[in-house]
Amino acid sequence: MIPNLISIRKIFNFLILAGPYKPNPMITFNEALKTVKHATKKLEKEHIELSKCLNRVLAEDVVSPISIPPFNKSAMDGFACRQADLKETLEILETIPAGTHPTKTIGKNQCSRIMTGAMVPEGADCVVMVEKSEIVDPNHVRFTETKTKTNICIKGEDIQENDVVLKKGTRIKAQHISVLAEIGCAKPLVYQRVKIGIIATGSELVEPHETPGATQIRNVNSWQLLAQLEKIGITGNYYGIVSDSKEATKEMIAKCIDENDLLIISGGVSVGEYDFIPQILKELEFNIWFHTLSVKPGKHTVFATRQGKYVFAMPGNPVSSFVQFELLGKALVFRLMGHDYNPAIVRLPISCDYKRKRTDRLEFIPVRLNANNQVIPVNYNGSAHINAFTQADGIMAIPREVDEYTEGEFVHVRQI
Repeated sequence: MIPNLISIRKIFNFLILAGPYKPNPMITFNEALKTVKHATKKLEKEHIELSKCLNRVLAEDVVSPISIPPFNKSAMDGFACRQADLKETLEILETIPAGTHPTKTIGKNQCSRIMTGAMVPEGADCVVMVEKSEIVDPNHVRFTETKTKTNICIKGEDIQENDVVLKKGTRIKAQHISVLAEIGCAKPLVYQRVKIGIIATGSELVEPHETPGATQIRNVNSWQLLAQLEKIGITGNYYGIVSDSKEATKEMIAKCIDENDLLIISGGVSVGEYDFIPQILKELEFNIWFHTLSVKPGKHTVFATRQGKYVFAMPGNPVSSFVQFELLGKALVFRLMGHDYNPAIVRLPISCDYKRKRTDRLEFIPVRLNANNQVIPVNYNGSAHINAFTQADGIMAIPREVDEYTEGEFVHVRQI
């Protein structure tokens, strides 16, 4: 008799889930970044109003239905006329304010007074600025110079009709909103804003407004992460502190996953007795893509997925949490929103000799820049020393196998 394959599969899955969690092999930062981008799918699309577009990501190319400028317009206040007549005294036909249509065509020895942004009348091929004119009488003007620039913005010189003005995947900034408004794209198609839950684990934690006991510390990571999210235009959903109870932690994770697209966790990811997160994710049938990185700080960082849900879990030390969100968390968040995040990394000289003891991992340290754009390492005592980052302008990457830099040598700095 052939065994029931479905039953066998259920038994197999039960045994796998019930067994002890075995961490994935250590991988490099670049491998982790590629994994995050590969395993993350974009969210759904929606049309939203311009007032809500900042930091959202375009889900399609934006094509202009019009030319910009939409007509030949004056670049300044002055007189619209023919260049051939600049030496003559000209008759003033009319005044053309911005927003009105010219009623006269410019002929020989004629001009029209014109305002900045107004449509240039037919027959005119230049605008002489008002500062270079002399009024002869109410109906006539002459110019103090016989040569001038055209001072005309030509129809379509900025944007041609049917031009792609913004590409799919563009993260919308203020300058992009001005272009969208200019071409009449009042409700662009964007990817949905990612819903992100945040929890901190650890019975030793209390909130900032509470007074810690003798063995307690204040919860730093959650508020730090909420601020990092706010900086990129996302309001996180904070669920509080979870005690070092596997049952309570599992229940909270399940709730957060149900209510959000992405859950960000600080703490509980190392190899200690109370580091439940990887085992819980396994029991909840998540695929853990990585757990151990060849990176300092943040060696034990977890990325897991399950059917369109994502978990990014980082160590409890504040510096590890801060740095790993900057390195991988932002890439994950923006990938969900349809944007390929490439942070600004600058190459600058270091201001002093620098040496480190171990070279087995890629390391990131806080640095500041002096007035000469030289890199100064900040006095830094390790992954719990978040105060060092209050003095930092960026984080410097030190590759594996590099143990020292000499003054003036160039290093790579990511701005924060």
